Amino acid sequence: MSLLLGAARQIGYVVRDIEKAMAQWARLGVGPWFYKEDVGTTEFRYRGEASPPPALSIALAHSGDLQLELIQQRDDAPSLYRDTLREAGEAAQHVAYWTLDRYDEHVAALLGLGYVEGHGGRMGTRGRFGYFMHPDLPSAMIELSELTGGKGEHFQRVRAASEGWDGRDPVRRLTAAGSPQA
Repeated sequence: MSLLLGAARQIGYVVRDIEKAMAQWARLGVGPWFYKEDVGTTEFRYRGEASPPPALSIALAHSGDLQLELIQQRDDAPSLYRDTLREAGEAAQHVAYWTLDRYDEHVAALLGLGYVEGHGGRMGTRGRFGYFMHPDLPSAMIELSELTGGKGEHFQRVRAASEGWDGRDPVRRLTAAGSPQA
């Protein structure tokens, strides 16, 4: 629990092969995975400058109250995902905190503490996101995620699906609209 940001909600992993990573986590009993092959980032900043959005695939699942996120970047656009893979390889990359209505306040607090935004943006109409780093502890990357535009409801569906999951249908592929494929 952070006195400033609330409860940590997610650990994000940068991976080279998201299908392989989902299968490995499912073997550990974590799932089901909600997988979107093309996230469709619409706004993106890298190190404070407007930048072409990276092509991303993302999968989400829960282990209890903690959401796990798998991220595979499918191009070489500038991003912290690309940087993490180059510098550290596949790794746990960030801890995320979620907010419905305090995003700007949390960003201001982090910036006031000397954090800088490494990258950030928005995916369609869903809430904003930003990844923040501090020069004194660069390995402790923090993501702030705004739960507006249907993102919070999607996260609730992912959490609910994990309750009592029996191991069947471990990967739920989502359409561009975010609903499961038929």
